Amino acid sequence: MTQLTGPTRTTPQPHTGVEPRRGLLLLLAVATGLSCAGNYVAQPLLDLISRELHLGSVLTGLLVTASQAGYALGLMLLVPLGDVVDRRRLAVTLFSATALFLAVSALAPSGPVLLASTVLTALASVGAQVVVAHAASLATAENRGRAVALVMSGVLLGGLLARTAAGGLSELGGWRTPYAVLAVLMAAAALTLHRRLPRLPVMADLRYPALLRSTLVLLREEPVLRRRALLGALSLASYSTQLTALTFLLSGAPFRWSAPAIGLFGLVGAVGVLTMTFAARLSDRGHVRAVTRGATVLLLAGWLTLLAGERSLLWLAVGVVALNIGQQAVLNSSQTVIYGLRPEARNRVNSAFSTSFFLGGTVGSALASVVWAAAGWPGVCALGAACAAGAVVVALGERAHA
Repeated sequence: MTQLTGPTRTTPQPHTGVEPRRGLLLLLAVATGLSCAGNYVAQPLLDLISRELHLGSVLTGLLVTASQAGYALGLMLLVPLGDVVDRRRLAVTLFSATALFLAVSALAPSGPVLLASTVLTALASVGAQVVVAHAASLATAENRGRAVALVMSGVLLGGLLARTAAGGLSELGGWRTPYAVLAVLMAAAALTLHRRLPRLPVMADLRYPALLRSTLVLLREEPVLRRRALLGALSLASYSTQLTALTFLLSGAPFRWSAPAIGLFGLVGAVGVLTMTFAARLSDRGHVRAVTRGATVLLLAGWLTLLAGERSLLWLAVGVVALNIGQQAVLNSSQTVIYGLRPEARNRVNSAFSTSFFLGGTVGSALASVVWAAAGWPGVCALGAACAAGAVVVALGERAHA
């Protein structure tokens, strides 16, 4: 039985005998991007789905909430399994399940069926996080940051591109087409992972209830994990505030953009993904705290720029890019740190961090809607800046040995 007490920095990294080549990492990035894309397919299709299935506004809106709830449950309940079962088999199973549930969504005859399949798709889509942890285990400590950054770029681009792709595919064959195409691609990804993903030894021997409890124990015993989880939650809360309120801003005066145009503007965020490798190289060279501090300061500066973007598209774009770069750098530097804590509990560490990270984003998004209604864009900027300032405080308080 794996013990979760005692020294944490001296746990040896298991020798895998495999150093992932760039081709394998790119394959994993594409696979994780496809897995996460399923959680965003519905967003540009809500009106089409509502009209064809005769859904009310409440049930239609629940499709987005269902994705968030399913993903959160998967992070808590399924990702830790990667420490106690064959991670390759777990990833292939989850990818296959995602493909199946997407196919059910494509054929859904009613709103309740689509809602249930949406929850199950999101639940299984955490296979992407299992693959990210697997990539971290394959890499050496010197290259872990870059390996994780490359695979995570797939996760982030999948979320960014899914909305645009879903809208385009729906023009060809209705709202069911994006689900059907993604189901086929996910099935192909599952088969490819089965053939190409290297096996690694199982690192722990715990029963499922004890496994879930040990995730909470890790949060209690690892102050670095707690700090990075808080930092991740604050950074994503700040970023999600912008992501939610930006739609309100661009759809109103003076911009009055259409929904497709707003979706395309969101692709400006891809710049942040492109900078992940640079930040990862700095982290791998021992500058992880400097990267984190600089990233949180950039988040705060981005909100000052966004305040000026209320009537200027240029300043708005500059602010969005700053927030994307800052948030991605915080995420990558944090993952570099946490994946080095306990090799035998890497999936549970990822579960604890990712759950906090995701919940922070959910809270930020919810608060943004409330603040927008009460105080408009200046209020949203104050909320986002406050979250970013909290992240700066946490990053500055990190000790040199953390």
